[in-house]
Amino acid sequence: MPTAYIVEAVRTAGGKRGGRLAGWHPADMAGQVLNAVADRTGIDPRAIDDVIMGCVSQGGQQTGQIGRSAVLASRFPESVPAVTIDRQCGSSQQAMQFAAQAVMSGTQDVVIAAGVESMTRVPMGSTAMLYAQAGLGGPKSPGQEARYPGIEFSQFMGAEMIARKHGFSKEQLDRYALESHRRAAAATQAGAFENEIVALTVETPEGEQSHRVDEGIRHDATLEGIASVKLLSEGGVITAANASQICDGASAVMIVSEQALKDHGLTPIARIHNITVTGGDPVIMLEEPLFATDKALKRAGLSINDIDLYEVNEAFAPVPLAWLKHTGADPEKINVHGGAIALGHPLGASGTKLMATLVNALKRHGGKYGLQTMCEGGGLANVTIIERL
Repeated sequence: MPTAYIVEAVRTAGGKRGGRLAGWHPADMAGQVLNAVADRTGIDPRAIDDVIMGCVSQGGQQTGQIGRSAVLASRFPESVPAVTIDRQCGSSQQAMQFAAQAVMSGTQDVVIAAGVESMTRVPMGSTAMLYAQAGLGGPKSPGQEARYPGIEFSQFMGAEMIARKHGFSKEQLDRYALESHRRAAAATQAGAFENEIVALTVETPEGEQSHRVDEGIRHDATLEGIASVKLLSEGGVITAANASQICDGASAVMIVSEQALKDHGLTPIARIHNITVTGGDPVIMLEEPLFATDKALKRAGLSINDIDLYEVNEAFAPVPLAWLKHTGADPEKINVHGGAIALGHPLGASGTKLMATLVNALKRHGGKYGLQTMCEGGGLANVTIIERL
């Protein structure tokens, strides 16, 4: 079977809501990571067959087919096509899997999978609220209501349900959140992110600066501070401190065929070993990575112990904790450089963002196999297994 190779993976440093990346239009921000993957590989952009861009909140500045807008905001020629997709939080991970499928099918040789989300400029849920305020209804249809009568589809409630089902206390969630900040702070101090981050110029009160450090990391985080944050629902265990941070950012991964390696003199850093996507319960919603991982490992002929590092998106602390409990995975191998609780979760950009971190972490820690998974709205999950080369 033809192989899909990763030759470069980059991301911006995360920006807090209203923070250092608030001045960047999302198309321009995405255009910068597109430029970066081409520049770093040295490939002629005219050879790029397609750009597949993940984006969740496709309203306001993220409408008008943001993938194509990003290409037109980059240095790429107009001949480079692009498409925008939405698989909720897994959008750019799905972009990566579509890119791999295109390469493995032999129909394309050089594809950039990417993602972008400016949660400052296009707030989460803003499009649904806009239509609801105009009296045009919400996303739940009569058909869905008939199948799930009176049931609210909510990621926040899904996170609470996972915590209850798996027996996690608020203290366990808060301790996990603290460890995310500690790992992210240690990784930043050690320079672990330097190779994956594309610096962006930002305006500050002190003048222009280069943004290349994740803004959301609390380097002085304490358990007491995290524990003091108010609950999102009465009687629950989820708070803003043990959930992922709202974040602005963009990321990109270049995926190519074996022929493209030869034609363009490219050096692979990893190969795609397995791509899996599954669907499950849309109410508890965020639990599907557990079962998607089972399927991916079985299809790949691997056990969890064969995987050297795992990136499990920290949408809410119960998700990676439930994943660890279900798989029996080593907690020392998960999100070794911190996760979205500390680094931020720029929705549509998180899939390729996590891959940029995973391939660099595998190199830094001398690992071979890496597994990435993402919980997604609607009870979906993607799993990508890579082999570092």
